[in-house]
Amino acid sequence: AGTASDSGRKFLEDNGRKPGVITTPSGLQYEVLKAATGERPRATDTVTVHYHGTLINGEVFDSSVERGQSASFPLDRVIPGWTEGVQLMSVGSKYRFYIPQELAYGPGSPTALIPPYSVLIFEVELLDIEK
Repeated sequence: AGTASDSGRKFLEDNGRKPGVITTPSGLQYEVLKAATGERPRATDTVTVHYHGTLINGEVFDSSVERGQSASFPLDRVIPGWTEGVQLMSVGSKYRFYIPQELAYGPGSPTALIPPYSVLIFEVELLDIEK
């Protein structure tokens, strides 16, 4: 494995010790930035979210917030870290996810902005579940 996966693993180890950061059995880490009591989506639902995605060095690779346009997609058609993480959220809540490369793109990144084996950090606000 290369340095990206090593630095990512170290980042997640350190991050997982921080107060407020929860690690799920799959290795997904998250913290609740804003709690809510709305409905929770299932993997088969289409959700509307605002998100801001960065690498562990802080570089932004994708952000609906910066575009000023929320995004909608079926939860079972995105990276596993999103499918798992967003199902933990209630409508109206905002979470920060730390997604290990195994639950993201691994060696096969879809964009030059994301190096292979990258840990991805997403702030996600769940705006709606499409009915």
